[in-house]
Amino acid sequence: MSEQTKRRAQHHNHHHNGRKKRHTVLYTFLIIILVLIVGGGAYAYKMYHDVQNTANKVYKKESGTNHQRSPQSTLDAKKPISILLLGTDTGALGRTYHGRSDTMIVATVNPQNKQLTMVSIPRDTKAHIVGKGANYIEKINSAYSYGGSAMAINTTQELLNIPIDYYVTVNMGGIQRIVNAVGGVTIDAPFAFKYDGNSFKKGSQHLNGKQALAYSRMRYDDPEGDYGRQKRQRQVIESIVKSAVSVKTLWNFDAILQSMSDNVQTDLTFKNMQTIQKNYKSAATNMVDDHLQGQNATIDGGSYQVATTKELNRISSLIRTQLNLPKEKVSNLETQQNSQGQANDAGSNNADPYTN
Repeated sequence: MSEQTKRRAQHHNHHHNGRKKRHTVLYTFLIIILVLIVGGGAYAYKMYHDVQNTANKVYKKESGTNHQRSPQSTLDAKKPISILLLGTDTGALGRTYHGRSDTMIVATVNPQNKQLTMVSIPRDTKAHIVGKGANYIEKINSAYSYGGSAMAINTTQELLNIPIDYYVTVNMGGIQRIVNAVGGVTIDAPFAFKYDGNSFKKGSQHLNGKQALAYSRMRYDDPEGDYGRQKRQRQVIESIVKSAVSVKTLWNFDAILQSMSDNVQTDLTFKNMQTIQKNYKSAATNMVDDHLQGQNATIDGGSYQVATTKELNRISSLIRTQLNLPKEKVSNLETQQNSQGQANDAGSNNADPYTN
């Protein structure tokens, strides 16, 4: 498929898939809360303490985070909150080497309009990496490798001019254990493909953990590239949630909790989770997703996705509106370089396509 065809497909998807309802990594983590709802009696009581113990294990407050507002005050006041969801694929989260966050989703939860909005940020998005120098430009997924969740938060806040209140980091490699713990997942593949020794037919099929991980990893044979991979990852997460809240899964709850504790980190406390479950759960009935649309560019020999100034402002306005914040014009290193035509190499056929 030609690059022009790919861009058309991505453009089409941008306008027609923005309001599809999907679960995300946020609800993978909050499975433990959802199961508490369907549980009962002494078993629910036991699960409550198991969940609390798991929440304590996965809690990690990131130092160096430049929050634009007080997350705790926002949550206590029942105002809309934002959560940066980071999916990594480089082993255990306790490692010294962070790896890169190949999945990045900004989730906003608004209890007033009862809406959960999710915006995916492509891994190759050109961004100023906050904390690496005033003019340091690289792919946005590198922020996590340099400074963990804190640098990823700071970089995302500046890129889109939005506040990030909390983060949830999930090791995508741990998806294999989570899928097996819930008895597998059922997905609807948009096309047939082979990857990492696995064959996937077009249409509905049930996958085990190893297959689900491979299904969510494939990128280069997807007509939509990384945008297509993001969709398949959300498919897997959605199916995990549906399986996890089923009655049969309750009996394997310990395995689910163990897979969570080994593969999740967050600065949400157990009390925070209880507050969200109590005051924000109505937002789950109306879920909408979108994504930051980039344009192909070559920078210093590397392939990037560069968001136009118009697109940065569109996504910024979308998120700020969901957070009940006034719209503000995005002004940062990316918009400055867009206006100066510095987004891509001088040899590109598009001298300055990023200002609109």
